[in-house]
Amino acid sequence: MNSDEIYIQRCIEIARKGQLNVAPNPMVGCLFVKNGLIVSEGYHKKFGDSHAEINAHNSLPIDIDPKTCDVYVSLEPCSHHGNTPPCVDLLIRLKPNRVIIGCMDPNPKVAGTGIKLLKEAGIAVVTGILESECRSLNKHFFKAHQTNLPYVTLKWAQTKDQFMARKITSHESQKISDLRNDSFVHQLRAKHQAILVGANTINVDDPLLDVRYSDGNNPIKVILSPNLSVNQSKQVFKNGQSIIYNKTTTIEMDNYELKQINPFSLKDILNDLYNRGLQSVLVEGGIQVLQSFLDSDLWDEAVILESENSWSDGQKAPMINHEPKIIRQSYNDTISYYKI
Repeated sequence: MNSDEIYIQRCIEIARKGQLNVAPNPMVGCLFVKNGLIVSEGYHKKFGDSHAEINAHNSLPIDIDPKTCDVYVSLEPCSHHGNTPPCVDLLIRLKPNRVIIGCMDPNPKVAGTGIKLLKEAGIAVVTGILESECRSLNKHFFKAHQTNLPYVTLKWAQTKDQFMARKITSHESQKISDLRNDSFVHQLRAKHQAILVGANTINVDDPLLDVRYSDGNNPIKVILSPNLSVNQSKQVFKNGQSIIYNKTTTIEMDNYELKQINPFSLKDILNDLYNRGLQSVLVEGGIQVLQSFLDSDLWDEAVILESENSWSDGQKAPMINHEPKIIRQSYNDTISYYKI
């Protein structure tokens, strides 16, 4: 790595500290560097709060002139007013020696404007440093802005012999993955803005669909119930925000909303979620729901936890016709990542 890449890599590292709290904003890290030394760091900590560039500037020692510094930032500085003023305005006022940027912001409100304004102000700009790594850091954000659909992650657990659920008549435990991996699953939930299941999962399992074993925010709960067969008295509807997609009714209740989608299609549901500002969805539904996303090719990533245990019978897990990109062992489970 050259020095620019080393500093952008550090921007990526600190940006990740905000991963559970900044959505729908992207994760961003920023450095001020003078004479080859990092003199201040900042990252976007929470949605609605100051951006990375502001936080890095606020931590700059008062005896260091920003004009003598290079500023490194993992994503193009914003150029529009949102919850905070444009970061590009601050950089133009500071007039640093150079601004080095990992990748361009795909948001149409920015999309090169920040870079253009910096150059017009006479500031030297370098772009495309560790670009693929910077884009990967915010894969949810990029997918949503480039396709007008949220990033979809499929997640399920299966036995060593590929069973995902017991037979309907069985009274044996449904638990498959190692209990010690519950915190990993809940962190995966916290990294997504929404979690999606079918009506049958709610009716049979009565899940909470929260992040009680992880830090971060509870995702919005999305339930597919085309014929409104879901039991609306289940515990999932008693706390947080839920949306029940169905074919017949649109109405807002105290803790949940019924939303009509007719004809009932996954693409239209995902489009509605995007229009609500939701950039990422974790699908934890049953076999039928998961298979429908696979069959429609409306997924970006899959995370499968495979237990060392075998059941010999039950309901088979969905079929995924891809080779895993990453495989790792976690306690008594093998966790495989697909199509990332």
